Amino acid sequence: MPPRALRGTGPADAGRGRRGRAGGGSLTYGQLDAKANQLAHHLRARGIGPEVLVGVCLERTPELLVALLGILKAGGAYVPLDPTYPAERLARMASEARLSLLLTQQSLVETFANPEVSLYLLDTEAPARAAQSTQAPTRLNTLDGLAYVVFTSGSTGTPKGVMISHRSWTNAYLGWERSYGLREHCRSHLQMASFSFDVFAGDLSRALCSGGKLVLCPREWLLEPPRLLALMKEQAVDCAEFVPAVLRGLLQHLEETGQTLDFMRVLVAGSDAWYVNEYHRLQAVIGDDTRLINSYGVSEATIDSTWFESGDLGPGDTQLVPIGRPFANNRLYVLDAHQQPVPAGIAGELFIGGEGVARGYCHRPDLTAERFVPDPFATEPGARLYRTGDRARYLLGGDLEFLGRADTQVKLRGFRVELGEIESALGKHPAVQGAVVLLREDPGTPRRLVAYVVGSDLRDTAVLRDHLRERLPDYMVPAVFVRLESIPLSPNGKVDRKAFPAPDATQRTGEQQLVEPRSETEASLLALWKDVLGQTSLGVTDDFFDVGGHSLLATQIISRTNAMFQVTLPLRALFEHPTIAGMAEQVVLAQLEGVDEAALASAMEEVGDLSDADLEKLLEGTNE
Repeated sequence: MPPRALRGTGPADAGRGRRGRAGGGSLTYGQLDAKANQLAHHLRARGIGPEVLVGVCLERTPELLVALLGILKAGGAYVPLDPTYPAERLARMASEARLSLLLTQQSLVETFANPEVSLYLLDTEAPARAAQSTQAPTRLNTLDGLAYVVFTSGSTGTPKGVMISHRSWTNAYLGWERSYGLREHCRSHLQMASFSFDVFAGDLSRALCSGGKLVLCPREWLLEPPRLLALMKEQAVDCAEFVPAVLRGLLQHLEETGQTLDFMRVLVAGSDAWYVNEYHRLQAVIGDDTRLINSYGVSEATIDSTWFESGDLGPGDTQLVPIGRPFANNRLYVLDAHQQPVPAGIAGELFIGGEGVARGYCHRPDLTAERFVPDPFATEPGARLYRTGDRARYLLGGDLEFLGRADTQVKLRGFRVELGEIESALGKHPAVQGAVVLLREDPGTPRRLVAYVVGSDLRDTAVLRDHLRERLPDYMVPAVFVRLESIPLSPNGKVDRKAFPAPDATQRTGEQQLVEPRSETEASLLALWKDVLGQTSLGVTDDFFDVGGHSLLATQIISRTNAMFQVTLPLRALFEHPTIAGMAEQVVLAQLEGVDEAALASAMEEVGDLSDADLEKLLEGTNE
């Protein structure tokens, strides 16, 4: 944590009683400081100090904040490890970082199969930790010392750890404080990002460094706009950074219910591209005093590098919102293939320089040298530029416009994904002879990952989806798998990514048969699913998550299902019953709970149209 934040959590601030909250638990600044100090002393005794990496695998609760500040106060650097990731990926990350210690809790120990690192169990060590001093230990951190290492997708199949110094993190915070007016306008900050995502570090520092309240939003509430909005109002949230996908769900709910976000002061959309028409729609649901900001950044340049704010953007359904201008002490260049600047209006590759540039990739000097290059425009010796791989151009007014990727790294639902890592994981399946993964946005379908695979024994691509789920996070598992006889090549023998066919909408997985709807409820749900998923060939027994569905689309399915049938199914219903047939049963059951006689007669008439086998299945469901 930046040194300023460590001072900001000291006893002098505890008197304000400002609390961080999460799921009913809360800590004042004084409590957080005391607990973090005790942990820091205990970790110092275990050898934790400057440049020592400590893995952290915990649920997102106030105890996670204690763990992070304790590591930083001890002088060490933290490495976030999301407990929801597959065990194989967590093991690779821990091995790549060469951790000195893994801080976790008893219930998560099995997440790591035979960990090759010493464990510190936060719950088990509580009695011993309670005996430690609550006074801050002697500070060992320096500005150029390591603060955290966050892993991003790697093109070779191995995740790469980005090393961020205290100087870079401090500079990022000071840029937000100056540009967003954090101390003047923001008192309650909503924290939504995954702990393994560098935006988490931004949320944490924006709140604690400015003396604000940090509200940890439960992960599942991000996909339930009514609960998310209720939390924001209850906690008087006035500052939040959203990924566009979550913001779109909230925006739809606001428009449908006639509610607004006029209580907010700073609303930031970052981590992914979004469109001008969405910017205008958001302006219609915020207050006159709410600032609407688009931010751009990469992990290798410490979270955010640019920001954009405007009240007079022109119309543009397919035009992306500009990413704006650099935060303080950041420099952005649009360069050609020879790394020379191009004029405004001309596209080139985006390079980032300045105080935000990371130290490099952890234990990867070859990759560091490839992506972090000497800065020919700087006056200070040893300065470097990070080549983002993003295409951009400067507009005549001085703002930057994002134009897409220049390589095989893509951004999907706020996550940067190296397509090569997915291809590498697919290649480890014995039946796969070749694989190429693309991010596609075909007419009538949402942006999605499509895997093209070659293999003589690939009769059922469902096994490939299971294979990837054991190795990669859910957001990296392709929505569609397409079998090919061979990989298309260009005349010079390279993979021709433009020659891959669009997925066949009628293609079925393995021996799976398309089952037509058997009731009006199933028929209505089928039409809804086709619209949301952008699919033309769906059956009532198809699994939502096997036909391209994901958690953000699940929000739309549940919201529109509830509106269509006037029920209140929770989001978990779709996860527990991920087929149209299963959801139709849940709809009927919900309608039967307290309906009047007319509605009951209508529901019973529909049940009467079911076959004996379907009726028996429905009755079994009511007795569970």
